[in-house]
Amino acid sequence: MTALPAGLTEGTYTIDPSHSSASFIVRHAGISKVRGSVAITGGSVTVGSSVEDSTVTAELDAASVDTKSPDRDAHIKTADFWDAEKFPTWTFTSTGVTVEDGDFVVTGDLTLNGVTKPVTLVTEYTGSAADAYGNPRAGFEATTEFSRKQFGLTWNAALEAGGVLVSDKVKIELDLSTIKSA
Repeated sequence: MTALPAGLTEGTYTIDPSHSSASFIVRHAGISKVRGSVAITGGSVTVGSSVEDSTVTAELDAASVDTKSPDRDAHIKTADFWDAEKFPTWTFTSTGVTVEDGDFVVTGDLTLNGVTKPVTLVTEYTGSAADAYGNPRAGFEATTEFSRKQFGLTWNAALEAGGVLVSDKVKIELDLSTIKSA
């Protein structure tokens, strides 16, 4: 059993959507990266008496995609990509938490586009503090990478010079501010 890091105490911490973010990065045309965000709508981090006794859940709004291009955002919301009308919510539910090289390794099930697959989030505890209202907060940053094809996201376009318009690899970055609720 791995001890909790200094400053992090047992309890349930609710994700604060207004102070948290979820972003994604995909290579475009093989030469540049497109960055976008998706709103976190809920979730929690339950800190157990040890790291291994902890759990994480999260929900994201697929229709909230923002890549700073309204036309691209509209296309991403269609069945060509993640069909936000049919699958409006993405979810993550942890199945295990361990520590490796000072980082939390959170394994769990990601459901995206109606498909559930295991992913691993390399997670850093960024600290704890009381906010301006005296609420105990804890911060976390997490990253993962996966193949979009494993979630049924296969739309693409061949490029005249070779290659494809959208890479298969997707990188997700999360920045979470949580409020202790119990």
